[in-house]
Amino acid sequence: MITALAGGVGASKFLEGLSRAMPPENISIIVNTGDDIKLFDLYIAPDLDIVTYTLAGIVNPVTGWGIKDDSFNCLVRLLNYTEGERWFNLGDQDLATHIFRTQMLREGHPLSAVADRVRTRLGVKSRILPMTDTHTPTTIITDQGSLHFQEYLIKHRTEPTVKAIRFENIESAQPAPGVIESILSAEAVIICPSNPLISIGPILAVSQVRDSLKQTKAPVIAISPLVGGASLKGPTDRMLSDLRMEVSAEQVARLYADFLDVFVLDRQDEGARAKIEALGLKVIVTDTIMSDGDKKLALAETTLAALN
Repeated sequence: MITALAGGVGASKFLEGLSRAMPPENISIIVNTGDDIKLFDLYIAPDLDIVTYTLAGIVNPVTGWGIKDDSFNCLVRLLNYTEGERWFNLGDQDLATHIFRTQMLREGHPLSAVADRVRTRLGVKSRILPMTDTHTPTTIITDQGSLHFQEYLIKHRTEPTVKAIRFENIESAQPAPGVIESILSAEAVIICPSNPLISIGPILAVSQVRDSLKQTKAPVIAISPLVGGASLKGPTDRMLSDLRMEVSAEQVARLYADFLDVFVLDRQDEGARAKIEALGLKVIVTDTIMSDGDKKLALAETTLAALN
């Protein structure tokens, strides 16, 4: 049994390979919900949907989010009525997920129950767990004011300088059912190649999660989301720089060092191996760029092999 901590696109690529490398029903995935946002009075959970759509085989392969071959007729008509700005794309089929989720939440069902219903209806065999049932949106404090992470990422295209990051309501957030148990009972825990600040960071900030990673008897392994000092997808490098942290795989390893056993490093960063090993971690050097299905599978197989 493997438990993975995951953000969005980078994590979903790895999880696609992992679900081919081992029985998908033996995988539990704890997903970041700090990206969740309410738009048009609908509850949207981007990372949950990216992971679910990817494992269901329906994700848009070009963008890594949304549903392939989707149309945007509803959004176009809606914005015509409201004269609103189109900065967040919601496809017609994608909207069905958001409408269903919002309805279930209003009826009193927790987010975890909704996520489980969606993934089973889409035929996903792996267990998908939101990190918490509490709404804990990530706020990015910038030189242009406080922004929801989605506004910072999409509306403002990561142009504002990041001053700080805040996870709203995180003090009162409890782990969703199954989260802690999946960590403590796992044979191994994998930290997917996701932004350590705003994808994995919110998960670690939920009560008991970080402590559980320290307590588990299972080996904990993380895959670097940086290659050659840059992020392949998303603003990891920009955010680290803005926050005056070193933009490197070593910095990512330091952020996880208190609970980590193994760190997977890209070949381009092999020069950092000794420094990461000095943190007390076993280091595996391999190709972490998942440019096609074979490379996704190869990275997953290498990661699993490193756990032995």
